Amino acid sequence: MGIMIGSGIFLMASSVAGDVESIAAVISLWALGGLMSLAGALSLSELGAAFPAAGGLYVYLAEAYGPAVGFIYGWSAVSLIHAGSIATMAAAIGFYTAPLLGLSFHEEKLLQVVCIVFFVVVNCAGVSAGKRVQNALTIIKVAGLALMVAVLYFKGSAALLRAHLMPQQVSGFHATYYGLALIAVLWAYDGWHVVSFAAGEIRDPGRTLPRALLIGTVLTTGIYLLANVAYYAVLSPESIRGTDRVAAAAVEHVLGPRAGLFISLLIIVSILGAMNGVVLGAPRINLAMARDGLFFRPFAQISRRTLAPVVATIAQGAWAILFTLIGSFQQLFSSYIFTSWIFYGLCALAVILLRRRQPHLRRPYLCPLYPATPVFFILASLGIIITTLVAHFRQAALGIGLILLGLPLYYLFRYLERDRLTLLNDKAAD
Repeated sequence: MGIMIGSGIFLMASSVAGDVESIAAVISLWALGGLMSLAGALSLSELGAAFPAAGGLYVYLAEAYGPAVGFIYGWSAVSLIHAGSIATMAAAIGFYTAPLLGLSFHEEKLLQVVCIVFFVVVNCAGVSAGKRVQNALTIIKVAGLALMVAVLYFKGSAALLRAHLMPQQVSGFHATYYGLALIAVLWAYDGWHVVSFAAGEIRDPGRTLPRALLIGTVLTTGIYLLANVAYYAVLSPESIRGTDRVAAAAVEHVLGPRAGLFISLLIIVSILGAMNGVVLGAPRINLAMARDGLFFRPFAQISRRTLAPVVATIAQGAWAILFTLIGSFQQLFSSYIFTSWIFYGLCALAVILLRRRQPHLRRPYLCPLYPATPVFFILASLGIIITTLVAHFRQAALGIGLILLGLPLYYLFRYLERDRLTLLNDKAAD
């Protein structure tokens, strides 16, 4: 929950309202996004319980499709997915903090860099330090969201909700617009998979990992649905479309301008929690790849004192800082969402393939409603990929280019690893 609940629930309401007109359509989008994320979590839970090792999706994809596909995902995660995620959240922090502190453009960029550096330092101190920070920020954000939703429902109007539930005049259903709005919604849900990266450091992962994925996804979906209905209980769809600060606008509408400060602080805390979770989990992919000889060997190093992958964590933070300095918010989230869902879909397909190839594999957790659950998620992933290709071809092409760049890099690392092993064998023979 701490990773999933970031800025999306606060930032994306206006984007969704701009693409669909009725409250019913808005709620259906957030419910569908939650259902898709739940289907992904259910599928991933089976894989995580069967292969409880550091690296998460990298491990599952390598097991199902071979080390080349696993490497391509790991490379995509290193080069775009998680660096883009961290940079997008840093951009959102700057978006909300700059007006409060009166920051200039360059000061805003500096703040974003400082946030990334802070969490890199925290997580270099070990998974326990990262966990404590994560739990504290999650408690604060969930409590703040609960308070916000309660106030909006108490001050809201049921008549306003009924009036805009299904407007009499709508321009009709447009699949592309609905798909674009769904991409924005899924960005708000993204992060449900990140806990799998640290599976090798989780106690009883066969039991704990599925519970974390399922309970966290269900509760987050409930919070998102309640929050979106609460926005429409106090604001008209036109007002929601006209502001990028929907949560702040809703609270200011019922409590006055000063109350907007509370929401801005809540959003900042929420984003910080999500950022910390990604900075904690993502370097474990680099760690797993390096241990397999498919990445630079220093990335496999673990601090003797903190047991943290310090080199991998610092490198991930440095790459995210570069993204922060060169990319805009919209460019970042469109590219990495597209790339992410290619691999999410492949993981769901891996559940089906591994059931057929390895029927006797020990699976402490089985995906419910199999095969309907992974098939639904695969089809949903295809829909997201096609929609992004149609509507944001340039960002999608960037993601595809980075994925394809991983293939020659895979063979390069294999060649270097083969030479390294040959040299070690020669030394042992001497």
